[in-house]
Parts: sequence; C-alpha cells; structure tokens
Amino acid sequence: MTRPRRLVRRTRRLEVRPLRAGDHARWRDAHRAALPKRNAWDRGRREEDALARARFRALLRDQEKRRAADLFYDLAVFRRDTGEFVGTVSAMDVLRGLSQSAYLGYFLVNRHWGRGYGKEAVRAMLDVAFRDLRLHRVEAGIEPGNRRSIALARSLGLRREGLKRRAVFLRGRWADLLMYSATCEEFGISWRGETRPRAV
Repeated sequence: MTRPRRLVRRTRRLEVRPLRAGDHARWRDAHRAALPKRNAWDRGRREEDALARARFRALLRDQEKRRAADLFYDLAVFRRDTGEFVGTVSAMDVLRGLSQSAYLGYFLVNRHWGRGYGKEAVRAMLDVAFRDLRLHRVEAGIEPGNRRSIALARSLGLRREGLKRRAVFLRGRWADLLMYSATCEEFGISWRGETRPRAV
C-alpha cells in the first residue's frame, strides 16, 4: 500500500487533521469546557491530570506510532473560524489483505453537539479513509440505544447490516452492536489499492 499522503480535510466549517504538538492548549481547553456528562456514551469532563502537557505528548507519540503501523488513524477536528478543538474522527483497527477495511469512530466534545459538526467531520473522515488510506469498506458499530449516533450514520448514507450480539466489552458488560457500513463505490470512489499485506 502507498503510504497516505494528506490525512487533512477542510470542510465549510471544519479542519480535520492529525493532532500536532502546538494543539495542546486548544485540546486541553476544549476538554476543560465540556459540559457534565449527558448520556452513557458521553465522555463528559476529563480529570485535570489527564490534560497535562506530558499526557498530550504521550498521546501524540501513540497516535504517530499507530499511523506508522497502518493500524489506527485518529484525526482531530477544529472549527476553522475560531480554531477550537471540537472532537475526533477515526479509522480504527485497519485490516489489509482481503478485507481492506476499518471501523469508523467519532467523538465530539458535548458542548458542540447539535450543530451538524459530527456529520461534517465524519464525511471528511470517510473521504480520507477511501482516498488517502485506500480502504474499500468502513463499518460503524453502534449500541442500539445510542439514537444520536444511529441518526448520524443514517444521515451519511451508511447502510444497516445487522446486529452483532455481545460484540464488545463496554462499561463492565458485553454489549450488542448495530452495524452500519459503506464501501468506497457508494461514495463514488473507485477502489485502487492492493490486497497484499503491507510490511511494517
């Protein structure tokens, strides 16, 4: 596989890209300004020690290592007008070989909910996944009660494919996941990758 070149998208309101060392203050301030936890899937506010510069540097090293290994691409989302950190979008658990697929992840700081940023950011991540990462398929596994996340997947045109029972261990229990997916062709992108595993 050709190494991804850009991993950056600018939408009408957002910039989606890897975190950089200079982003620490914006990242920290956004988490400090989060509202109290609003539902079971919300991260809410983080503990102050989790926002320290040393922890941020460790996060950057971990993200760079996982990108270099072609395993996990976690991209930050910023507002273009204010520069505020809004959240993250991800292509997780990348599989090459015959699959050429990844799981789709998304998180928004809760004070930015309800403004359409999630849809805008995830659409940008899908473009990165299909064009830069040359994936053929992405899947989003969503707990059945997470109506906001289900609505987001549907609004982007992801297809519901079924229920995976006891698929992931979350909050002390095995949880079912509704599976939503899409392939690059459904977004008007021809797949031009390769099926040979990439040496790391």
